[in-house]
Amino acid sequence: MEIILIQDVNKLGQKDDLVNVKAGYGRNFLIPRGYAVAATPSAKKMHTENLRQRAHKEEKIKIAAQALASKLEGLKIVVGAKTSTSGKIFGSVNTIQIAESLKEKGYDIDRKNITLPEDQIKEIGSYKAIIKLHRDVKVEVEFEIQGE
Repeated sequence: MEIILIQDVNKLGQKDDLVNVKAGYGRNFLIPRGYAVAATPSAKKMHTENLRQRAHKEEKIKIAAQALASKLEGLKIVVGAKTSTSGKIFGSVNTIQIAESLKEKGYDIDRKNITLPEDQIKEIGSYKAIIKLHRDVKVEVEFEIQGE
């Protein structure tokens, strides 16, 4: 079944992508929740027209994202966490804490656009997070976890 994504769907595609999925997944999950629409011939025509009109706006957004990526490239942030004497963290460090640290530095980035290298970070040390600023623009930011 061909569908057109209305919004970004993790591990499937970006907004406005034309994607093939199994019929049940499209009809029972994506379409009812508003993530996608069926790719009928009329919907495809509207989709291509919308993409053509939006291309100029997207270029401006991409340039702004590249400018922000160049600012973030050399940035190193510090995240504080409660630790034991052996260096283990009580709990774990997640994207919310990294987003808050970036906000303190003056960069307002949504936590959903931050990807950590591991599922859970449970030790003190230096790590790298990948921040997705645009469909084509991603930047790695170093962060260090220190005990409080």
